[in-house]
Amino acid sequence: MDTPTALGEFLRTRRAQLQPEDVGLPSHGTRRRVPGLRREELALLAGVSITYYTHLEQGQSTNASDSVLDALARALRLTPDEHAHLLNLARPPRAKRAQSPRPEYARDTTRRLIAAMPQVPAVVLDGRNNVLAWNPLGHALLAGHVDVASPDDPAVRPNLTRMLFLDPHTRELYTDWKSEARVALAALRLVAGRNPEDRALAELIGSLMLQSPDFASLWSKHPVRDCTVGTKTLHHPVVGPLTLDFENLHLTDGTNHRMLLYSAPESSPSDAALRMLSSLTAAATGAGHDSPKPASADADAGAGGGGEA
Repeated sequence: MDTPTALGEFLRTRRAQLQPEDVGLPSHGTRRRVPGLRREELALLAGVSITYYTHLEQGQSTNASDSVLDALARALRLTPDEHAHLLNLARPPRAKRAQSPRPEYARDTTRRLIAAMPQVPAVVLDGRNNVLAWNPLGHALLAGHVDVASPDDPAVRPNLTRMLFLDPHTRELYTDWKSEARVALAALRLVAGRNPEDRALAELIGSLMLQSPDFASLWSKHPVRDCTVGTKTLHHPVVGPLTLDFENLHLTDGTNHRMLLYSAPESSPSDAALRMLSSLTAAATGAGHDSPKPASADADAGAGGGGEA
């Protein structure tokens, strides 16, 4: 990711979201050629010169002080996640020599842990949203149409972001796909800002920009949001509607891996549906089959999974 360019894009998108009256400046009733605050107005609010701010937005200044960045964050009314993203973009790490990333794998202890939770859908992800492992219920919940063993092979390993934008089965899984896509992309933006030297992540983003107009449109708006807990509303092809809480638990072993876990309130309709899916999955696994699929899924099961980032 070109960090100076990303910094300028981020600042411009946030300027465009504010009107003079939003920040206590007179609008003079004049029609503006571009939406939002002008550069000189933001510079005034942040207490910096228009020349300095212009250089910053154009990527010509890489040594902005904490006080300047904090002032810009206040003037732009950034959220804490957006403020952190601004700091990441303005303070990129020293460039390293590009190297081909080595395939990552879930640790055996992590695999045993998720296998010991048969009633909890669990997925192990790397920092790019590649699926490194899942337990049977996690597979059945999110991607029953994909080969259950695919995470073990980096060449065909599913990627949840790629599937969300390119796989029709995954698109149909989410009741409000647009909201899910916005949240997923906002979280990816935050990760990209933290890891500008990650070539594999940049390749994933580049390929999605080319293959998905929806991704390209959302990416241009530069959304930023951390997403560690929340609720997802699904329409599962086997058990129907589900409203599930999720948590991303980051492992503290230095791998940047995390476990994505789902649950439902006890005795709720979603809890009952999840238990039904668990029973069907256990029965299918015991009989030597993959996770249960709707009748129409077998014919086009190969159409979905994403490749390695």
